[in-house]
Amino acid sequence: MNSESPSFPLQEFLGFTTIHGEGTGTASLDLDERHHNPNAVAHGAVAFALMDTAMGAAAVSVIPEDHICATIEMHTRFHRGATHGTLTARAEVLTAGSRVIQLECKTTDADGRLVASSTASFAVIQPRPS
Repeated sequence: MNSESPSFPLQEFLGFTTIHGEGTGTASLDLDERHHNPNAVAHGAVAFALMDTAMGAAAVSVIPEDHICATIEMHTRFHRGATHGTLTARAEVLTAGSRVIQLECKTTDADGRLVASSTASFAVIQPRPS
């Protein structure tokens, strides 16, 4: 079952939505001028933020409710530029341990062409004892 993830200020500024399912996460946005670099192409940070957030949503879906997660490392590859239309990052948990989650993510344009891809490790952070 998919559900919308909570919003945060960067997400609101960039104008994207995030949903998560069991072991999956998706973030998408409609590109406009605020997302462009000086060459009128979507800045790489936009795809990076989409993928990091989609993977975070996927990670949160497989950890205990009172835990949080944080990106440890993320390897990103940019495949093609995007100037307009919708970008969609789809993430999937590859393995979920009690301390580290491994994920992968692909960002595509409105025509389904690969724009960027990433793999990452996320830390599972347990709550501090009261």
